[in-house]
Amino acid sequence: MKRFEEKTISSTTIYKGKIIDLRVEDVLLPDGKSAKRELVDHPGAVAILAITDDKKILLVEQYRKALKRSIIEIPAGKIESGEDKELTAIRELEEETGYGSCKFTYMQSFATSPGFANEIVHMYLARQLYKVENPAQGDEDEFIRILECTIEEAEQMVLEEQIYDAKTAFAILYAKKLMEC
Repeated sequence: MKRFEEKTISSTTIYKGKIIDLRVEDVLLPDGKSAKRELVDHPGAVAILAITDDKKILLVEQYRKALKRSIIEIPAGKIESGEDKELTAIRELEEETGYGSCKFTYMQSFATSPGFANEIVHMYLARQLYKVENPAQGDEDEFIRILECTIEEAEQMVLEEQIYDAKTAFAILYAKKLMEC
């Protein structure tokens, strides 16, 4: 066994949901001892840094039950079973903002909570935006307010904790660097 690897002895799924599955694994540690791991299985998600021609970032505000508050984020969503990541990003941008993009570019992927979840977010940059005539409708239980803001306004929202999630803070740092070029 490798120095930091844990070998799974047994795995039990304790919940299968619409968005996540939960499982408990018994693992063998590198020192020979055993431990339990509570893990969340997630199909992955996309996030979109959408920048208008006048250098504004498209953001969405929505209530997040897990946090018990409304936060401002970049558009994002879960990858549906068998769906291509880029097509998910194109769909989510349209559903959440009513915009499409002529220039869609993959940025990078990252783990959100690697201590207990396998969710990977795939981030895309959307430029040359256009308003979609009849945009696809989002989830019926999703209530969203769309915002356009400058990089300076977005940075202020981070400081005021209106922007409170890592993917959006990361996207703002990326956007700032882009706009400096």
